[in-house]
Amino acid sequence: MSHGTPPGSWDEPWYRVHTEHFEAAFLPDAGEDLEAVYDIDVEVRLQDGSRWSATMCTVGYVETLMKRWAASGEALGGRYYWCSDGLIVRDAGISNMVQVLTGLVENGEFTQILQRLED
Repeated sequence: MSHGTPPGSWDEPWYRVHTEHFEAAFLPDAGEDLEAVYDIDVEVRLQDGSRWSATMCTVGYVETLMKRWAASGEALGGRYYWCSDGLIVRDAGISNMVQVLTGLVENGEFTQILQRLED
């Protein structure tokens, strides 16, 4: 799989990526570098029409938050991180996140990890 930005298109405010398995609609901040994204919401529509969501973020971002919270006292002084639909990835960038989503579909773990949305 290539490591460049996957072919996608803007449907403001969404950045949509189509693969053979799904369409992923990412919600980046205005002007954000798509290959530097480290925390982003995504809605995924599988070929069967079902919709799924996740908040994808990098390990580094979680570590940064926890250090900040250690100083501020939030989250028991940075002792935990919690997100109801969180999916933590190692590397930043939408292309990496699409690779992770593709891998989850291909290995059958997708529906165990992402949150199903009501139709």
